[in-house]
Amino acid sequence: MDWVTQARGLLYDGESIRETVPVGSGGVVVTSHRLLAFTPDREGPNYHQVDRPNVEGATCRTSGDFGFLQQAVKALVVGAVLLAAGMTVSLDGMVSGISLDSGGAASAVGIGGMMGLLQSMLSLMAQLDDLLRIFGGLALALGVVVLAVYVWSRERLLVVSVAGGDDIELTAPEDESVVDQLEAAVVPGDATAPPPTDDPLA
Repeated sequence: MDWVTQARGLLYDGESIRETVPVGSGGVVVTSHRLLAFTPDREGPNYHQVDRPNVEGATCRTSGDFGFLQQAVKALVVGAVLLAAGMTVSLDGMVSGISLDSGGAASAVGIGGMMGLLQSMLSLMAQLDDLLRIFGGLALALGVVVLAVYVWSRERLLVVSVAGGDDIELTAPEDESVVDQLEAAVVPGDATAPPPTDDPLA
């Protein structure tokens, strides 16, 4: 059912329609008392109503899942740090000349196993710069993928700002003049002028 065109059935006694703004499969109806928003293509309720004094305005803005952006930035920063460390620190050159293999002397005093363990640790340190570059590259790739997901999740929205409550989001219209039309209908007009009415005989 197209509630935007049938909004007259939701009016209170003495209430009249001032402006009807279809947006996608829903839309906004501004009455003399309230703003009625129909959002069947959004998550949550299909219908919102706000007393007009609580409506602060309407605007178009781009929205996305900010959590994806945060994760992407963290992954890119970590990846850049690891990659820079791997490129600037050459642990291979630092430990390449060190050898703890003392043969029979170490075995004679019973520390051959410890020397072997230390030699293994030095060998791992020699490869640490390569590991830093590998994990840095993987973190950068992950950051790029998550950033692409964030960009894909972004969308243009028509947002009705509500004082003391949750803002109402609708899919942004292709015609940007709709925002000005809605803003003009929401902002109180000349108090001395007779209120608009949807009665064709008035």
